[in-house]
Amino acid sequence: MARAIKLDLILKSREAILSAVQIFNNPLMEFKTESFIVLSMIGWMYLLHAYYKSKGMNYRYFELRGVRRTYLRNADGSFRFWDLSECLNNEGCPLDKDTVNNLSFLIGLRNQIEHQKPSDLDSYLSARYQACTLNFNYYIKKLFGEKYSLDNLLALSLQFAELDYDQAQIIKDKSNLIPPNVNAYIASFDSKLTPDEQNSERFAYRLLFTKVTAKRAGQADRVIEFLNPNSELAKTIDKEYWVTSDREKPKFSPTQVVETIQDAGFLRFKISDHTDIWKEYDAKNPSSGYGVMVVKTWYWYQNWIDFVLEKLKDKPDAAQ
Repeated sequence: MARAIKLDLILKSREAILSAVQIFNNPLMEFKTESFIVLSMIGWMYLLHAYYKSKGMNYRYFELRGVRRTYLRNADGSFRFWDLSECLNNEGCPLDKDTVNNLSFLIGLRNQIEHQKPSDLDSYLSARYQACTLNFNYYIKKLFGEKYSLDNLLALSLQFAELDYDQAQIIKDKSNLIPPNVNAYIASFDSKLTPDEQNSERFAYRLLFTKVTAKRAGQADRVIEFLNPNSELAKTIDKEYWVTSDREKPKFSPTQVVETIQDAGFLRFKISDHTDIWKEYDAKNPSSGYGVMVVKTWYWYQNWIDFVLEKLKDKPDAAQ
């Protein structure tokens, strides 16, 4: 019986995640982000239920009345099973930290957009949606075997427009069109992550595309060609990318700036010192490029941290 329930949960999880991808890739659908998140959360919840079932764990909600458990039930009398947040918070959760970060972000995003339709999120946060699907395929194989793999079912979504640098900039600049509460949520969530966590492919999966002219038979038949990162062509592309790219920069709260500077050895540096120095150099002037205002909160870029550290080198009394 338990084995049959586990199999049913695995199959339901695959169906939910495939439905999420199918809807997101459908050019006729308007509620892409909303549908993708809801169905993905259902898929991940079923996957973790299947895992907990395979480990003989009890994933039903209950209340303790003395020493006796009273299981909570839905209106129809059925048991209430853990939602995805509860599955992620359990100490037995098999997912790595970056995958949990990705899912936690999507859960919070779902709560932010529940009663509105911010369509611009479809492209703006697509790297996080992509990571969600790849993570799912990785874990369903890891936890239950290759026979449940989605490798042969996922394909590249074809485009109607050529994606070039100017178009990519339009996608990035849509952050101004995203509702303020969502923008604030994204900035707040990201500010709690370390740079390594933000850059993890488990949290957001990003690919670099460049248009190529085929030089040998058959090459032109593939939309994407993967290069050896050590090849001369890959190194050339990488150099050109860093020269021309204006990608979204990591943002740091004032507290994070102070902590980073203290970690660099300037233990006496406090929030008040930080306030004094940014006022002295008018660092919040947008023309300076040291940070950005998100809704009503100012976040700093890495170049501001570097600037402050450089200035503190001339003030030995700031270090212990």
